Amino acid sequence: MTVRTILRELIDHNYWARDRQLQACAALSQEQFLHVRDILAHLLAVEWIWLERWRGRSPRSLMAPEEFPTLAAIRERWSAVEAELRAFVDGLGDQDLERAFTYINLRGETWTYPLYRAMFHVLSHQSYHRGQVTTQFRLLGVKPPPVDFLIACDMDFRR
Repeated sequence: MTVRTILRELIDHNYWARDRQLQACAALSQEQFLHVRDILAHLLAVEWIWLERWRGRSPRSLMAPEEFPTLAAIRERWSAVEAELRAFVDGLGDQDLERAFTYINLRGETWTYPLYRAMFHVLSHQSYHRGQVTTQFRLLGVKPPPVDFLIACDMDFRR
């Protein structure tokens, strides 16, 4: 199995888990939704900013949560980011994933990593914050959907 194959599987899981959490958000009141909106907006903004970095651009700020007043607004923008991210990854070869990738972070610092490490970082970051969404669901008295990788595998999540 190649790094590219593993990366694609992890990306599939990332969006499968996202969709399960967004589906659970559909049952929330607007007031409840606002309790999880900032985390969801952060997840979306992080995927967007890293995609921009991988394309050779280094935006100086993340999207603001207030740009997404509704679940529909988050879904619409995130679907577009997903399509662009998948297209970007589909255009990469194994050698591309090994190449040095340099970007400037939000503090103006320059960093360089192999591209695959930056991509794995983003997927790890997303998993971490999905746990925060799960916690918010529990605090709101809502049963969170399971989003674990092996559960996804058992459900044959790949598209």
